[in-house]
Amino acid sequence: MKIAAVRCVEYSGTMDHPGVFWEERLIRPVDIYPQFRAEGPTFLPSTGAGAYRITSVFVHIETDDGVTGTAGPITREQAHIIETGFAPLLVSQDPLATEYLWDVMYRSAVHGRKGVEMMAISALDCALWDLKGRHFGVPVYVLLGGPVRDSIPAYASALGYSLDLDAARERAAEIVAQGFSATKWFPRHGPTDGKAGMEANVALIAALRDTVGPGVDIMVDAWMSWDVPYALRMADRLAEYAPRWIEEPVLPDKPHSYAEITRRMRSDILVSGAEHEYTRWGIHQLMAVGAMHLYQPDTYWAGGISEMLKIAALASAYDVQLIPHGHSVPANTHISFAQPPTLTPMVEYLLKWNTIHQWFLAHPVHPVDGEVTPPTEPGLGMDLDDNKIESRRELSFA
Repeated sequence: MKIAAVRCVEYSGTMDHPGVFWEERLIRPVDIYPQFRAEGPTFLPSTGAGAYRITSVFVHIETDDGVTGTAGPITREQAHIIETGFAPLLVSQDPLATEYLWDVMYRSAVHGRKGVEMMAISALDCALWDLKGRHFGVPVYVLLGGPVRDSIPAYASALGYSLDLDAARERAAEIVAQGFSATKWFPRHGPTDGKAGMEANVALIAALRDTVGPGVDIMVDAWMSWDVPYALRMADRLAEYAPRWIEEPVLPDKPHSYAEITRRMRSDILVSGAEHEYTRWGIHQLMAVGAMHLYQPDTYWAGGISEMLKIAALASAYDVQLIPHGHSVPANTHISFAQPPTLTPMVEYLLKWNTIHQWFLAHPVHPVDGEVTPPTEPGLGMDLDDNKIESRRELSFA
């Protein structure tokens, strides 16, 4: 069996959704500048009458014996890199030789060890694993040695929901009613927002704790937009509301700042991050200095399934937890079902993002009563739903 073609295809369809989809956005590092801080959330293109246009790009790796592996959604930038840079390296190769193909792509991209090129490698690696599972007729977690358990708790990430206190209370109550035992929220204020911003952050978490009660975990995501003093002050202010962790308090290129926060953090609050770090080498630099308690690299960004297996081994060696970032739930689910529950205790489920990212999938991963169960489809379960596809076009950058 040989790889016959690598194709990037753009699919479009219509998603019914009453009201505004993106109600709020997260804080960003660039928000220290007023003109960026004033920007609102990004809106999906609306077709009117409670519907939105969804456009997603998927990469398909086709073989000469008819087996195809799929990954996505990916960006057009990734698609360009795949077609012009990596596809020629893959065509005519053995698609089951995932270690060899990953290493060839990595060594060919000497300036792409992080960022969009590594994200392109990650997607191709996931497509190859999807192909491998389809070839053998089993879910990928079986190839990885799982499943190690019958279900995994999911936590609900509320990115994109309104931070108005009444609206946040309502949404948090709905999340608990759906069976989730943990929820993550994204305060909008940081060091340049003064005392009023800090008070608003505290008020949000206080309202959430009052709503969900003491038995539900609350996590706080700063999305790289705080600094060491602010993170420690926020931890002191939030302690009475018992957040499980504070996530990405500083930029990923500051491992020693992470380590200082972790060292000085209250013992009852964890520090998490690494969503925006790449490969075993980048993650190892963080682990080596004791940067955080739990790590959240993204499978579709940090190097794909092949690389996440190595990162999982590192996490086990350093005795820290691994909860892959929720952008890549189908792939994350297979990785997590092949790891011990003490290593990968939870699956992140971004409520709004996964509505979009899994829109075209025939078998999306959705938690039931706050738990995900092992998928049964071969590969990564990346079949597309033809009933949702209104148009498609193959991307070409020749």
